[in-house]
Amino acid sequence: MAANLNNLASLLFMQGHYGDAEPLLRRALAIDEKVLGPEHPNVALYLCNLGELLKSQGDYAGAETLERRALAIDEKALGPEHPDLALRLSNLAWLLQWDGDFAGAGALYRRALAIDEKALGTTNPTTQRIRKSLESLNSLMSPQSSKK
Repeated sequence: MAANLNNLASLLFMQGHYGDAEPLLRRALAIDEKVLGPEHPNVALYLCNLGELLKSQGDYAGAETLERRALAIDEKALGPEHPDLALRLSNLAWLLQWDGDFAGAGALYRRALAIDEKALGTTNPTTQRIRKSLESLNSLMSPQSSKK
């Protein structure tokens, strides 16, 4: 049931129907928290999906809270080198970067990149996307960019 709600919410989200998607995601989250427990990887997935929805609506603080919780669940459940963890790190890094915490974002991007390079290889599109995000952040932090 929760997976079906999540799938429907994802479809509505992709269509831009955020108001219709959010209660479905919250319901899917509540179901799996109750059935599977609050530390299950499915709960992390739904937290991440809800975080992406909140980010799309401009609620970056709410999204960050959810992303941090998803990251903690996945770190515990999947281990420190799982590729899914790199995705969570990258999502959280984007939020920190948006909030101006460039040092925090850089640390998360570097950790995500190391995980994906080891697990997926340096030419994997996901690895390359994280590398580009880190390069973009580094260009924001460079002394030359502050002179422009």
